[in-house]
Amino acid sequence: MSSRRLKLIVSLSLIMATLLAYWQVRSHDFVNLDDNLYVTENRHVQAGFTREGILWAFTSTQASNWHPLTWLSHMLDCELFGLEAWGHHLTNMLLHVINSVFLFLLFSRMTGAFWQSTFVAALFALHPLHVESVAWISERKDVLSTLFWILTMWAYVRYVASPGAGRYLLVFLLLGLGLMAKPMLVTLPFVLLLMDYWPLGRFQTGHSGHPITQTKLNPNTASYQGSRTLSLVWEKVPLIGLSAASSIVTYLVQHSGGAIQSFTLFPLNTRVANALVAYVSYLGKMIWPRNLAVFYPHPGKVAVWQAVGAGLLILILSALVIRAAKRHPYLSVGWLWYLGTLVPVIGVVQVGAQSMADRYTYVPSIGLFAMVAWGIPQLTARWRFRRLVLSISTGFLLSVLITCTWVQAGYWRNSISLFEHALKVTTDNYLAHVSLGIALYKQGRVDEAIAHYQESMQITSNYSIAHNSLGAAFLGQGKLREAITHFSQALQIDPNYEDARANLRIALQEIGKGGGKAEGHNRQAIALAGEGKLDEAITHLSEALRIRPDFAEAHYNMGNILAQQGKLDEAIVHFSNVLRIKPNYAEAHNNLGIALARQGKLNDAVDHFSEALRIRPNFAEAKNNLKRVLRQAGRSEISPQ
Repeated sequence: MSSRRLKLIVSLSLIMATLLAYWQVRSHDFVNLDDNLYVTENRHVQAGFTREGILWAFTSTQASNWHPLTWLSHMLDCELFGLEAWGHHLTNMLLHVINSVFLFLLFSRMTGAFWQSTFVAALFALHPLHVESVAWISERKDVLSTLFWILTMWAYVRYVASPGAGRYLLVFLLLGLGLMAKPMLVTLPFVLLLMDYWPLGRFQTGHSGHPITQTKLNPNTASYQGSRTLSLVWEKVPLIGLSAASSIVTYLVQHSGGAIQSFTLFPLNTRVANALVAYVSYLGKMIWPRNLAVFYPHPGKVAVWQAVGAGLLILILSALVIRAAKRHPYLSVGWLWYLGTLVPVIGVVQVGAQSMADRYTYVPSIGLFAMVAWGIPQLTARWRFRRLVLSISTGFLLSVLITCTWVQAGYWRNSISLFEHALKVTTDNYLAHVSLGIALYKQGRVDEAIAHYQESMQITSNYSIAHNSLGAAFLGQGKLREAITHFSQALQIDPNYEDARANLRIALQEIGKGGGKAEGHNRQAIALAGEGKLDEAITHLSEALRIRPDFAEAHYNMGNILAQQGKLDEAIVHFSNVLRIKPNYAEAHNNLGIALARQGKLNDAVDHFSEALRIRPNFAEAKNNLKRVLRQAGRSEISPQ
């Protein structure tokens, strides 16, 4: 079989395997962590390509980053798909597929080792650590910037084969575009220098395309070695300069946006200790990818024995691979690739409050995958049934990875499944509690949301989003004084928190209107209804709604009592008012469906039961009601929404 045909078969196989592992993400929703900043609440992005939007993309520092190319890619998705989440997920998935195929073709061209290159690309495509970069719409910057990373390497390989100003300029431009998608590409010049050692062999040949290599020196002398190294480093100076400029811009943007944590909160010794442990933790998760989560809380303090043990392990592994560098150069290159590309995100400059993140391994893992891909054939070179064993074990490993990736991608179905999983596999995860609470609150599950907000505050009292979210829940219940307390605490923690400031203004205005009295009437109505005193309960609810017409809970309670009295038309009005104020109130959809069904409006009832189940897929009462109404209507399917 010809080399070209074999490459085509492998490329198609990579595409099919990757799509198989990730196909379900097309049906996933946006999540309430950063997706609002990048898409769902970003008017510039939602407007698509406009003059104002393009200018904003190149000048904005929103989300504590300057990445105009990423903003433009999100705008393109909105042009094509609007706010349909499947289209945004599809783009991420296709970018990951392209990255995997291009990585295979790149390594195959650089090394000439076909099957090792295939294995590197397969591990990259199918490893569950990469799910976060693919299944999270906000991580478009990861998959997009990596495309430019690989293209930059490809252009560099072409430049090495035939040096020239035009080809070097292409390398420079592609690196610049990659940095405009995500600044993590700042380490790419370092990786290009590693490539010079292996697989390009430029340290050995002295071929760098730079005039210094024309110096007539004895190749066995130290002078020649130094000149050759200096030449290769000097060649990278424009690229290093570009990376340095990007690093400065990124630091200034993140510092001004408050993303960079102070040394008071995270002292230098804590950062170094966490970085050492993170290096080893990433290594462990690549070998055994379990308990993966969207957020790993920073421990604050790292045990001395953990930091020392991790540091010793890194030193021992580094010494071993450097010692083997001459005979097995891929080991030292792969290891230094892993260590070096993680430097910007390892936590010495602490951005955010995480101790580590799966998405940070998207590019660094390639170095480790190369070590494995070339190392295993070396270790098994003398095995009798080497080819058979390697073929079977590789097939088994990739099947396991596809399964693990499918399972991990499933947790990204929506915010509730994502953060429920995070709480199962991590401890003291205050962010997951708040994010889960926000998702539950949007479904009308207020009491459950409040419980998670309060659980978050038990872990840390200094999380402004938890205070603002709890304040918003209390505001919705009419508990204005409690709401004001938490909005004020949120602003004390973060004086620039505009949402908390706006909410505080609303709560203070409600106090002035007597909103606290409305909640009192609502609570009294609930008590009276429980005693069967429905007319008295209605009197109190009417007063609550006179004081506060947009009081969703009072409308909901009024609808229930009126429906109980058989006053269906009036009940339907109140349930409709609830949904006008809180569209994702699953219980209101269910009860409105019941009232409509009792009036014989079965199609309308089906719509509301279906919507209740969309909001709360495990809502057993709505599910039973839907089945019953479908039987009444003589239908077996849900009408299109």
